Amino acid sequence: MTVRDPSRLGTAPDATRLPAPRTATDPAPGPPPRGFLARAALLTGVLSVAGALLGLVRDQALARLFGAGAETDAFLVAWTVPEFASTLLIEDGLAFALIPAFSLALARRARGAAGDPVRALVARTLPRLTLVLAAAAIAVVLLAPALVDVLAPGLADPALAVDCTRLAAVCVVGFGLAGYFSAALRAHRRYLAPAAIYVAYNTGIITAMFVLGGRWGVRSAATGVALGSLLMVAVQLPSFVRRLRRKAVAEVPPSGTGGPEPAVGLGLIAAILTFALCRQSQVLIERFLASNLPSGAISHLNYAQKVAQIPMTLSLILVTVTFPVVARALADGDTERARGRMERDLALATCMVLFGTAAVVSCAPQIVELLFQRGAFTAADTAATASVMRVYALGLLAQTLVGALIRAYFCAGHPTWYPLAAMTAGVVVTAWTGALTVGTWGVLGIAAANAAGITVTAVLLLSGTRARALPVRRGAVLAELSRPVRAALLATAAGAMAAGVPGSPMGGLAAGGAAVTVVFVLTGAGLGAQGCAPVLHSLRTATRRLRHARTR
Repeated sequence: MTVRDPSRLGTAPDATRLPAPRTATDPAPGPPPRGFLARAALLTGVLSVAGALLGLVRDQALARLFGAGAETDAFLVAWTVPEFASTLLIEDGLAFALIPAFSLALARRARGAAGDPVRALVARTLPRLTLVLAAAAIAVVLLAPALVDVLAPGLADPALAVDCTRLAAVCVVGFGLAGYFSAALRAHRRYLAPAAIYVAYNTGIITAMFVLGGRWGVRSAATGVALGSLLMVAVQLPSFVRRLRRKAVAEVPPSGTGGPEPAVGLGLIAAILTFALCRQSQVLIERFLASNLPSGAISHLNYAQKVAQIPMTLSLILVTVTFPVVARALADGDTERARGRMERDLALATCMVLFGTAAVVSCAPQIVELLFQRGAFTAADTAATASVMRVYALGLLAQTLVGALIRAYFCAGHPTWYPLAAMTAGVVVTAWTGALTVGTWGVLGIAAANAAGITVTAVLLLSGTRARALPVRRGAVLAELSRPVRAALLATAAGAMAAGVPGSPMGGLAAGGAAVTVVFVLTGAGLGAQGCAPVLHSLRTATRRLRHARTR
């Protein structure tokens, strides 16, 4: 895909006509107010951290109540349904199609288009989407036995996995509606409700496990998945309804003043969903290969991946917040502003994930022991999970680059199949590498295959941006990327040495985390990494204020 000339992204309004009055719920055209993105990122970050912590509590409860054996393996095979659904419908799927469409509708409303383009878009898309989601959920229920056979042919208790899959199928509808509402609200620059969805989701799962676990066993966790997905819809619905209200509509002749009609074409949806499916298929490959390993292998992979991916999730918060800003800039015809925002996001996101990677690699045993080693989760489970987590962490940088770069391909709302080709190449590398290494290295080989495959995809996506996406400057991006990479290498070595000195896991994590923080921030700032400069600036500001307060 080549990004079209900005003048073609929307016809400029006639200067002789006054645009339709904006409502109080509409974002103003142009860049957001100073400090808005920082506040939005902070709000999203706080709630995302809360959701991630509840996710850890959820995983701790699963480990404590059901251990890491055949029962949890059966549930985690069923967990494939919410994993795929969240990727397709909330994270990397619908958002890429809907945010540009809502941004264009809001731009047309601001330019004075007749009627209400936002309501018209909802009327065209929401009823159809709901029907498709309901049909997909029914299909999952009916095809659950076949899905379990394909996903994990060597599973010890396939009947339990089928039951859990059918219970979790409700989340297809819940995630789809939650993703739709999130996209609409973020396009309106409303971030509170979308950021709270995983708090609601994990609360539902945890509650169901403790209330129903004694009678239903691990099926209670699958019931919690269904309950949590409906809570995701409930927390956003009031805000979504308020955004649809329009207090003033100007009567404007249909002369094209509003630009092109926003649309969510089948080609765009197909390109996005097939990319997301292909990306998520890495999980299928891992579980397929692990299903023939001893019981507990799938669980070790799951726990390691959940913890290791926290730095990636946090690093992509900024990208999530700014994606509507990039899409709106393109809808307003400002390609240069969109490109500058994308390049800054890449620099900050990679700096954050490399800091987290250094902490995960250096303190993996201490993290796993503190989080999971209790109840049915043994010291042997801790050692196995920590080893897998360290290998998974090698792919975190690539995971973050893929999550950020894919927005450059879909931010203008045009279909392109290049991301699918890049992801397919990565999946092929994952499958072949995993098949060759699982016999010798077991779960470590599977984790290494994941890191190798996603790295191939990241390289291909970055290489293709100039011709097929928002044209980021690859040379500048790579030069900036090299700085936090060097800082992360030094920080990892320092953190690993410090973490091994104290005898307790809490002391080791504190020592290792402190060493990683100091070495990474100082080295990164010395090398000129963009992500480290704001940290030092904040520390200097806080120090000056503290000194000033003491002298008063």
